[in-house]
Amino acid sequence: MQTWAFLAIAAVAGILMAAQGSLNSALSKIVGTLEGNFVVHAVGLLVVVSLLFILGLGKGDLHELDKAPWYLYLGGLINVAILYGVMFSIAKTSAGAATTAIITGQLAMALLIDQFGLFGLEKVQMTWCRGLGLAMMAVAAKLLLNK
Repeated sequence: MQTWAFLAIAAVAGILMAAQGSLNSALSKIVGTLEGNFVVHAVGLLVVVSLLFILGLGKGDLHELDKAPWYLYLGGLINVAILYGVMFSIAKTSAGAATTAIITGQLAMALLIDQFGLFGLEKVQMTWCRGLGLAMMAVAAKLLLNK
């Protein structure tokens, strides 16, 4: 697959993340933030169980779990915090404002992960161009947040 196809998939994921945040926030206004977080994870679990065990779509091997370093399991914990933060921030600000802050934070963390090759990923050196891109993103975030 070409690089543009991977980027298109990432863009679709971003679109879905914005929609998901708004849906989750609306749910949290009805049932509560932590309760909404539970419902979202429960629905997700049902979908993944169906895909893996009923439809047999998985290509990996769950028997290899013991080979993963302990810190790779933090994703589940982090996901709970992310969903809570998204639900809470969208409810208190707006979908646009919260998503802008989320994307800026994501980019800053992604650049750190790249710079140091965290979590076993290939190192990608920070350059002035990448730093300028982050600064421009922060300026864009500020502009988007102005009413």
